[in-house]
Amino acid sequence: MKDFPRFVLISAAIAVSLSASLYGLHFLIFHDVRASLDLLLGDLAYLPLEVLLVVIIIERVLSQRERQNVTLKLNMIIGAFFSEVGNKLLIELAPLFNACQLDLNEHLGLTVKWNDSDFRSALHYIRTANLKPSCQKSDLKTIGDFLSSKREFLLQLMQNPYVLEHEDFSDVLLAIDHLDDELEARALYPNLPDADIKHLEGDIGRFYGHLVYQWLSYAQHLKNNYPYLYSLLVRTHPFQVQPKAVIEHSQI
Repeated sequence: MKDFPRFVLISAAIAVSLSASLYGLHFLIFHDVRASLDLLLGDLAYLPLEVLLVVIIIERVLSQRERQNVTLKLNMIIGAFFSEVGNKLLIELAPLFNACQLDLNEHLGLTVKWNDSDFRSALHYIRTANLKPSCQKSDLKTIGDFLSSKREFLLQLMQNPYVLEHEDFSDVLLAIDHLDDELEARALYPNLPDADIKHLEGDIGRFYGHLVYQWLSYAQHLKNNYPYLYSLLVRTHPFQVQPKAVIEHSQI
């Protein structure tokens, strides 16, 4: 009772007092106890329907609308992430996976004709694929410099409360943050032993899986809701032989 909101107790006391006053006024005007009791019982009989209507139906409608608003705002945040960071990272990391590039293109080469079944298959593939990059010191420096330049932007995303509503996207940001910390800690070392590079390759492979999974989920969202944005994504994504934004022939 101590933790119960004070305004709820006050509101309840006012409501009960007002209700009792109105029933008392009804009795004073009509001087008929039977009519007052009949009115009271009629109102009580209707009360369960009011509870059903207000608490269950209206509350669920409002909750659903709120979830839709959260989903919309979250997808806007994810879209900003890929525009600012994610798409560039997919391009920068692609050469590290040359050994499995043909396999990636086969499973992830989305087109305008993809449907929900194609996306499910691609998501399953990236969840179960064992992606192993091959890195050089220069590759690590390029990735580290890029992540360092985007650190403030990524930090702002991580502070956004809507991000907590999406576990997969949170995993992407945490994986990026971890990789950024690892690369920054090695920035002063001109040469890295093979064992350390293998460790970083493991971090990159794990992060890449999270990134591509989120990219596929976002692509499916665009396909179902914003086909004009999806069209650009289809033309420019790195899982094809020659990505090109320019439309040279009809995609119909």
